[in-house]
Amino acid sequence: MDNNEARIDKWLWAARIFKTRTIAAAACKKGQVSMKGAQLKASRTIKVGDVVDVRKPPITYSFRVLQAIEKRVGAKLLPEILENVTAPEQYELLEMSKISGFIDRAKGTGRPTKKDRRSLEEFTDTTPVFFGDFDFEDDDEEEIDD
Repeated sequence: MDNNEARIDKWLWAARIFKTRTIAAAACKKGQVSMKGAQLKASRTIKVGDVVDVRKPPITYSFRVLQAIEKRVGAKLLPEILENVTAPEQYELLEMSKISGFIDRAKGTGRPTKKDRRSLEEFTDTTPVFFGDFDFEDDDEEEIDD
């Protein structure tokens, strides 16, 4: 294999997108890794300049390959390996899902916590509006003089 090519599963692991190569290969098998709209198999080779899309719900990250490596590198060297070209809308989607975290809660995670409830209330601003004894009819029309 050339120095400017690498297997996608090895590159995803080496570039620290996935914690293990097994998880990277499983993501490829599940169809979570794609390039130009086509899903990639774990054995597919990538080269410098390719843009790889990785779907980690709720968003899809996009990375441009700057170096095709198969050996894991330190986190400080990542800017030399990949460029994050994820669209800003994806990060907005991530922020929205964090705020309204328990609307689409994973099955089996239990009830929302007090923190979840407070963050949802803060997001929706459910301040009640009371009209009390307010009289909607205007009896004092004489007081309005122009």
